[in-house]
Amino acid sequence: MSLVCVGINHQLAPVELRERLAVPESAVPDVLGRITGSARVEECVVISTCNRVEIYAASPRSGKNSSEEVADFLRQSVSTGSPPSAEIPLYKHEGFEAARHLFRVASGLDSMVLGETEIFGQVKKAYALAQQQGATQGALNRLFQNAFRVGKRVRSDTDIQRGSTSVGSVAVDLAEKIFGQLDSCRVLILGAGEISRTMTQSLSSRGVKSITVANRSIEKAIALAEPMGGKTLSFHEWSTSLPTVDIVLSSTAAEGYVVSPEHIGSAMHERRGNPLFLIDIAVPRDINPAIGKIDNVYLYDIDALHDIASNARRRREKQIALCEEVITEEAREFLAKTFQDPFSPPPAVNDSGNKSS
Repeated sequence: MSLVCVGINHQLAPVELRERLAVPESAVPDVLGRITGSARVEECVVISTCNRVEIYAASPRSGKNSSEEVADFLRQSVSTGSPPSAEIPLYKHEGFEAARHLFRVASGLDSMVLGETEIFGQVKKAYALAQQQGATQGALNRLFQNAFRVGKRVRSDTDIQRGSTSVGSVAVDLAEKIFGQLDSCRVLILGAGEISRTMTQSLSSRGVKSITVANRSIEKAIALAEPMGGKTLSFHEWSTSLPTVDIVLSSTAAEGYVVSPEHIGSAMHERRGNPLFLIDIAVPRDINPAIGKIDNVYLYDIDALHDIASNARRRREKQIALCEEVITEEAREFLAKTFQDPFSPPPAVNDSGNKSS
């Protein structure tokens, strides 16, 4: 039995390419079926978030053929207009490195925001969906159950979660850098998922009094807004608030642009020169990037949060080293117990998580 991981993340590719490979939740069952329908792959889990698209696969045969097959699948899924498939910068991990990579992902070490909390829930959700579809058996069940245990251990045994630990809270950090005090700002949030929840909580903790949530499910919008004293809008009405808000934070699960230049252009006529800041955390993106060319409109996407997240990472380098030790130890034990195959010791890992030469 071999184990492989093939994927792309924020370290390798910009959001423009990542969104082309993103797998919407509605499409995951079909993807799982197509991959496990291969003679080379028996088990499969697909993880698709704002920072990564990864496929984990287990095969009774050697890892090389199955990893190439999964890589080909990802390349072929890219829509027209992307770089040639050979230029798509996929990473491929096999055996020990595949297990270690998943443990790092579940622990928040491979995230743009070091130690982020959302990724743990996203990995659990991806695994649960694969289970429901019958796409996992012994190998991936053990792998992911161990990954959840390791993720909890890393967070409890180290200080990796000190500071901002979610994409949502870093988005609010950016808003605070722009405006200084946020207590007088009026904020519109598009979407009511987990990232929107962390953004709303972070805004409330920093004194924001005016929060409006728009979502396709009005019940979810109410559940998110009411505890914070916020307001709600049905999703088809969200643009009516554009003339009066200061910040738009968007994180929906839409497969295409939600916010168009026409929406913003019309609102800017009523704003009388007042600037509008938009932060788009979704992948695929919610906000058409052409909007950033409109006068007095300032648009930031998920990749714009990278500098803020990098500063936090540098402050916690010692904690990264401790986490890497835990993950390497756990990955070794997992491979020894699960596959009972000899494998070469991994290369030494430095404080930044890179292999030493």
